[in-house]
Amino acid sequence: MKKRSIAELRQLFASEKITEHLLESLRKDERKGVQQLIRGYLRKQQKLQEAEKMFVAMSHYEHEGYLQQYKWIAGVDEAGRGPLAGPVVAAAVILPRDFKLLGLTDSKKLTRQERLTFFEIIKQQAISYGISMISNKEIDEINIFQATKQAMYNAINQLNPRPNYVLLDAIRLEKLPYPTRSIIKGDQKSISIAAASILAKVTRDKWMEKLDKDYPQYAFSSHMGYGTKQHIKLLNEHGATPYHRKSYAPVQAAIRRSIGGDTCANT
Repeated sequence: MKKRSIAELRQLFASEKITEHLLESLRKDERKGVQQLIRGYLRKQQKLQEAEKMFVAMSHYEHEGYLQQYKWIAGVDEAGRGPLAGPVVAAAVILPRDFKLLGLTDSKKLTRQERLTFFEIIKQQAISYGISMISNKEIDEINIFQATKQAMYNAINQLNPRPNYVLLDAIRLEKLPYPTRSIIKGDQKSISIAAASILAKVTRDKWMEKLDKDYPQYAFSSHMGYGTKQHIKLLNEHGATPYHRKSYAPVQAAIRRSIGGDTCANT
């Protein structure tokens, strides 16, 4: 039988129409290109198996809730507690019971493109989701912890249907009228919380990217408002914008430096 060309085999592997019988026969093909295709295929299969295993593990709390007869299980998470500028954003999401998105995990562990792709998939497939944003001014008024909780309450209240069980990432919401479970590192242990973390982070990142266009001298798109060395340097050079959190020490220090000068940015 005539051997298939490397180009033909490459197309076959790309189509993922590889049977065990074909794979076994190709193992006997001594061509270097064929063996490279096999190794690449096996690596990909191993990654898929690992992703499947991780997704099953991260579905544990949801399955536990279903066994307790909870139908609408919501995951809740936030983005932006630490930055010196911009809002804090919380998201709540109820996923279908048969939802599957391999690679879903804590938003911080994903690339920007992965987050954007997952963001659209989650919005399209979710039974319901809510996103809430609390401004830097309100953060200064009530403190970041209370602002985060308020954003979470707001996001949950947007859900329709209402949840009857809520999974939270390492925080407690005492005012909810239904059972909750607070999970340490929940965005790495629950698919619902991970999905919420992506909705929150992408929403906040998009907001900061828009702010970057109004204040290009602060390079918000590169640090998203977090207190990096670059951000601190630019904050001290240009003063605080109306979107900086004035209750945060580095911002207070920059404001003190700008008093009597002209380095405080305006809208």
